[in-house]
Amino acid sequence: MKASKVLRRYVWVLALSISTAGILAQTATDTFKPTVGQAGKDVVWVPSPQLLVDQMLDVAKVTAQDYVIDLGSGDGRTVITAAKRGATALGIEYNPDMVALSQRNAKEAGVTAKATFVKADIFESDFSKATVITMFLLPDLNIRLRPKILDLKPGTRIVSNSFTMGEWQPDETINVGGECQSWCTALFWLVPAKVQGTWKLPTGELALKQEFQMVTGTLTNNGKALPVSEGKLRGDQITFTAGGAQYTGRVNGNAIELMGPGGATRATRS
Repeated sequence: MKASKVLRRYVWVLALSISTAGILAQTATDTFKPTVGQAGKDVVWVPSPQLLVDQMLDVAKVTAQDYVIDLGSGDGRTVITAAKRGATALGIEYNPDMVALSQRNAKEAGVTAKATFVKADIFESDFSKATVITMFLLPDLNIRLRPKILDLKPGTRIVSNSFTMGEWQPDETINVGGECQSWCTALFWLVPAKVQGTWKLPTGELALKQEFQMVTGTLTNNGKALPVSEGKLRGDQITFTAGGAQYTGRVNGNAIELMGPGGATRATRS
């Protein structure tokens, strides 16, 4: 009988201890406050100034129709700001404490229906459905992500806080003034369509070489070869000059609908 009472008392104390530990753990999580410069998986945490967050979303022209993914979402401010604009937004963050903090911040902002956060590794995550990707990562991480980003749907909008993509030059660079004192530059890219190769035309061919959004090559028309210059892609839109004439077109997989001095024509990749 005494042994039974001791056992019951032991079970009660154990249950109380577990409950208390849970409460303390929850309290610790709820009161977590990030520190600027705290270590992360690949980078230290430094928050983007809100002025720059606004500018990054402005240059990407984020609307309620967009799906925004923030790579390394930190305290969630970029995702929350996008959600306030009506966009569906996802933050991918490796630190579980930061994920929990972001979720609380989203709840306080009243945007939990639009803002989601997951604990995950950005290099193992699928962000192929994004229409806009934002990031504040170091240049070497951007370059590691670059092949995956370049495989996204042409026209996907990419915005980085301050850091570059190596040789892939930005389509736009915006410096924020005013009260922004550091980390005040937004770099913007549009994922270009893939056009390298030979394209057949009714009257010849278009041979293109591509380096990111820049295009060179040769247009052969009725047996006359003309160098392609000033070639550029903005998503699936292509423009170039050949023989002093301007050409514009839209890339759709293995076809380009071109408009030139002779009117509309179609090029198909061979």
